[in-house]
Amino acid sequence: MCTPHPANRFLGLIRHNRRVLPRYRIRQVINYINLSTPLGLLVGVLGRAKISHEKDGLFVAEQCRLMLPDAGAFTIGNVVITGQTIARLQGFFPEILDHEAAHSSQWAWLGPLFLPLYVIWMGWSMLRTGNRATRNYLERWAGLKRGGYE
Repeated sequence: MCTPHPANRFLGLIRHNRRVLPRYRIRQVINYINLSTPLGLLVGVLGRAKISHEKDGLFVAEQCRLMLPDAGAFTIGNVVITGQTIARLQGFFPEILDHEAAHSSQWAWLGPLFLPLYVIWMGWSMLRTGNRATRNYLERWAGLKRGGYE
C-alpha cells in the first residue's frame, strides 16, 4: 500500500469538516487564521504521528516522534500532540483532553503571544516553586489537576 505524500495528508487534515458546536467552531477558525493549527498539524506530520479528529474540533497527533517539550502532551492550536496513544494518556489523566482543549482556547485568545507568555509563566513558576506548572498562569487556567499536575 502506498503512503500518501505528506503534503496531501496535511491538506486533507486541514479540510476536515466535522460537526462542531459554534463556540468551538469559532476557536477552530481563529486557530486556523492565526496559523497555530496548521503549525500543530505540520509538527504532527513531521513527527510521523497518527492524526485523528477528536471532540470539539480538536485533532490528536498520537505517537509523535517529534516531542519538543518534556510533557505527556502539548497543544499547538487545535492539535493535541503526544508521544504515546491518547487512550494510554487518558488512563493516567482522564481529563487530559479537557485540559489540552483549554490550551487550545488560550491559543485562540493569545495567538502568537501564547508561546512567549507560556515560557515566561513557566519560568516564573520554576523560580517560585521549582516546577513548571504550579505558578504558571496558563496551566492553572487550563486546570492543573485535569492536566495531571499537583
